[in-house]
Amino acid sequence: MTNLEIVKQKLYEKNASLVVLYSSGECKEYYQNRINDIKDILKENKEALKDSIIADKVIGKVAGSILTVAGVKEIYADVMSKYAIPVLEENHIKYEYKALTEYVINNAKNGMCPMENKYKDEKDINKIYDEMTKYDN
Repeated sequence: MTNLEIVKQKLYEKNASLVVLYSSGECKEYYQNRINDIKDILKENKEALKDSIIADKVIGKVAGSILTVAGVKEIYADVMSKYAIPVLEENHIKYEYKALTEYVINNAKNGMCPMENKYKDEKDINKIYDEMTKYDN
């Protein structure tokens, strides 16, 4: 079983929102919604996700950009938006998904996620990372 298969399996077995296989070999599940787990991990240690392999319920452009800048090497998403793919491909991040969607849906399930909408045309992933990982709120 590959490392990507291991995190995929844990994502479903544990009904987690995010599973990270850290470069140290530690594998951990997380359960918050949206990008909150990713932000919390990076708040604690901005190098924590370097060379990690992750499985996430939903990856859009914002999550894909943050994970790319953070140094993730492989990503599996249950659902991936079409906006995430160019970011991952341009940065040589290996990825897989179960379902591809036009965009990440908002919490009301009636349109595009506001963050996906805000950054869908942004070319600078470092700007997305910097703006989305501010911890003053």
